Amino acid sequence: MTNLIDVKYNQTGKSKHTNSLGMREMQQRVYEKRDNKYILLKAPPASGKSRALMFVALDKLLHQGLKKVIVAVPEKSIGGSFLTTNLSDGGFESDWEIDEKYNLCTIESNEKKGTIFKEFLTNDKKILVCTHSTLRGAFETIDDKKFDDILLAIDEFHHLSASDDNVLGNVMRNIIANSSAHIFAMTGSYFRGDSHPILLAETEELFTKVTYNYYEQLNGYEYLQTLGIGYHFYQGKYLESIDEVLDTDKKTIIHIPHTNSRESTDFDKCDEVGYILGLIGDSWEDDKETGIIKVTRKSDGRVFKVADLVDDNANRDATQKYLRDIKQADDMDIIIAMGMAQEGFDWVYCEHALTVGYRASLTQIVQIIGRATRDNKGKDHAQFTNLISVPDATDQSVQDATNDMLKAITASLLMEQVLAPNFKFKTKLPNDDTPNKAGEFKIKGLKEPTTKRVKDILAEDLVELKEKIISDATVEKTLGADISPEVINKSLIPKIIEESYPNYIDEEKEVIRQHLVVDSVLKSVDIDMKKNQIFVKNTGKFINIDDLHIDLIDQINPFQKAYEILSKSIDKKVLKLIQDNIDVNRSTIDEVKAEFYWKDVNKFVKEKGREPDKNSKDEVEKNLAEVLAFVRLFKRKQKNDR
Repeated sequence: MTNLIDVKYNQTGKSKHTNSLGMREMQQRVYEKRDNKYILLKAPPASGKSRALMFVALDKLLHQGLKKVIVAVPEKSIGGSFLTTNLSDGGFESDWEIDEKYNLCTIESNEKKGTIFKEFLTNDKKILVCTHSTLRGAFETIDDKKFDDILLAIDEFHHLSASDDNVLGNVMRNIIANSSAHIFAMTGSYFRGDSHPILLAETEELFTKVTYNYYEQLNGYEYLQTLGIGYHFYQGKYLESIDEVLDTDKKTIIHIPHTNSRESTDFDKCDEVGYILGLIGDSWEDDKETGIIKVTRKSDGRVFKVADLVDDNANRDATQKYLRDIKQADDMDIIIAMGMAQEGFDWVYCEHALTVGYRASLTQIVQIIGRATRDNKGKDHAQFTNLISVPDATDQSVQDATNDMLKAITASLLMEQVLAPNFKFKTKLPNDDTPNKAGEFKIKGLKEPTTKRVKDILAEDLVELKEKIISDATVEKTLGADISPEVINKSLIPKIIEESYPNYIDEEKEVIRQHLVVDSVLKSVDIDMKKNQIFVKNTGKFINIDDLHIDLIDQINPFQKAYEILSKSIDKKVLKLIQDNIDVNRSTIDEVKAEFYWKDVNKFVKEKGREPDKNSKDEVEKNLAEVLAFVRLFKRKQKNDR
């Protein structure tokens, strides 16, 4: 399998080195912002967010007058990241100490959790850890003012939503409005898979943001050298193809599709796990004490240790305890999961994250990739593989399958940009002949940000804004379509910026648009710094770096590479299905028009001896080509419905 993305890192060790207080690079950056009331930390999995919170929280308890700290995590297993931790040995002034009673992630009874939560608010204890669910339940019966002088830390902050239906989001908004509480928000990916923002713009502006990106983290590792991201396409059932990408010599987490997903099979989920076990070895047995499955392969006698996190049976607790206590690489070989082992799951030896089916947003992709990108001695490569069903007119809706394909590919394109180093863009002034510094581009006509809020967006929020744009249904339809780049850059993108920042003035939104387009374009082209030029594949042009102008960049489709990835990765037959689907999606042809023009299509084919060409300069021929594409997809859909 050929990777769509291969990234090599410099192994500087910078992201793991500690200062005199025992803080790593990202934690130092956060600690500098410790005096702010509301902090939003965006950093990838395994970067040390939990300890960053500990440093800030202890400073607020010791020096800023706060009385207590409440840490809320999405699920009980993640509570283990916030247990008592020795920080003083590294040079910090205090340790993070939590009474075992106030780690509510270890308690089963919801009633007991609620009682202890209320008790904590009135006694002299300093730190409590609970789940999001416990926080939501307790908040319903507690006055907002009870959170005065408390630091509320919310892990995996993307679980919140600005929607009125999101209870956790309402909890946070009420605490901000009605108490003096401080808030520390943490997330590995500041995205959601739905149409709702995590925070409304006016609320988000209250937060001081600290962003530590994937590139900074991985480039600063000691052992991990490379990361590969690949997509493998299959037709039929995924179980018939998974052995093509499953390498049993690599420590692997396999995420199988959810029950109701398109990629799911007709089998029971336990049967799917059984099928995969059969690919790993020839026989297996359960270890009742540990919950681990031991799979034996006859050819060489090797025994694989496999964890089944799909079947919620009596062994689940034993299995999870075993996973928490892993001390060496030989303790585990393969983990099979469905909804678990994504957020906050730590298995440092994992080399390969193999995921079946389209994932709803970059959020899930970032989280799953994070399972394999822990830095560990002896691990020089991490791999993410997404096994995706291709459009198959005999098996499922071509329309839906194509949309899934486009979303998966656009997510991979954005992930490539997340993993790349950041460039700095400046306006090139007249008569400025000084050479560009490394990682810096001077661009004629580029507007500079003049307000703090725009500067903050360009520094901290461009990735999130790109995710929103590149996953937009209208933008998706432009992939491979003959649409002017100016339409995308000056019409589609501004509409999404307007939706995201409705209270910004036109000049601010234009600055955001320009910098977003520039960043997207220059991260998707080949740059040769030695020859001082860039090569834009879809235009076939070489452009001198010194001649870069915003008007020139606006003539380049920033998302063209997504379609190039499609073109390289799947065969002509499937690509033709996708191209037809794209053409129909942007076409004005409907059933009435198709029926009216169908006789003209037949006449054209009979007279010319060929099908009408959608790229023809003749508008009549282009119209007939659209009719033909519409009729073909319509017939496929009728066949599927039957």
